[in-house]
Amino acid sequence: MRIRNVQVNRFCSSIMNEETLEELMRYINTDVSNGVATLTLDDPDKRNAINLQMNDEICEVLDELETSEEVGCLVVTGAGKAFCAGADLGDLLAARERDNIQDIYRGFLRIADSTLPTIAAVNGAAVGAGMNMALACDMILAGESARFDSRFLEIGIHPGGGHTWRLLSRTNEQTMRAMVLFGQVLSSQEARRRGLVWEVFPDEILIAEAKDIGEKASSYSKDLTRSTKEAFKALPAIDNSVDAVQHEVVPQVKSMESDAFRSLVTALQKKISSGS
Repeated sequence: MRIRNVQVNRFCSSIMNEETLEELMRYINTDVSNGVATLTLDDPDKRNAINLQMNDEICEVLDELETSEEVGCLVVTGAGKAFCAGADLGDLLAARERDNIQDIYRGFLRIADSTLPTIAAVNGAAVGAGMNMALACDMILAGESARFDSRFLEIGIHPGGGHTWRLLSRTNEQTMRAMVLFGQVLSSQEARRRGLVWEVFPDEILIAEAKDIGEKASSYSKDLTRSTKEAFKALPAIDNSVDAVQHEVVPQVKSMESDAFRSLVTALQKKISSGS
C-alpha cells in the first residue's frame, strides 16, 4: 500500500489534475507494508530541512494513518544522506516576523502526539529541530552514519520545541548540557552509549530493521497501544508505587474486557496445556 497523496480523499475535486495532487505531497513520501507505515522526509537537496508545507503534509498524513486499519506503527526517516537538517532558515526568519515560531514545530509535535507507536530511523545528521523530529518518536534507531547535533546556540537562537526537556528525558543532565551549551555532537555509537539511541545498524539495513521492529508493535491492538501511550504522559508526575499502581488499574481492567484479551489468553492456555 502506497500513500503518496494522502490528501486526495479529503481535498480532491473534479477540477483537480494529477499535477495539483502531486504538489500536495511535495515534501514527504509514505508507504505501508505489513502494518508499518514509513514516512520519509523527502527534500534531500536541503537535507530534509523542515518547512511549513512539510509540516502541513506530516499532519495530514498522520490523520490518515492513525485511522487506517492497515497501520499499527510509524517509522520516520529521511531521504538521501541526512535525516533532517533542522528548520528551513527562510521559514524560521518568517516565523519570527509573524511572532509564531511554533509553526516550525507543528510536524514533530504531531508525531509526538501520535497514537501510533513511532520509530525514528535516523539515517544521517539530525540537527536542531531535526533532532526534535527524532526525539518526538517513541524509539530512536540509528544508522552508522547518524549524528546528533543540537546546534541551536550556534545559529544564535534559544533551543525550542521542548528540545532540552526531550533530550533530558532520553539521556541525562550532563549529556543535555554538553550538547546544548558546548556544541558536543554525538555519533551513532556515542548516542547509543548515552541512552539516546536504542540500537545502531549498518546504514543499508536500517530501514529494514526499523520495519521489522515495527511489525511487532503493529501486531498489538490499536486501542491497547493508544491507551498505553496515553498513560505514559502522566509518568513524570508519579513519584511512588501506590500512585503508579493506581494509575494503571483502570486502563488495565478495561483492556481485560476486550475480546482480544480473552482470545489471546485462551490461545496461550491451550499452548501451555499442550506443552508446545
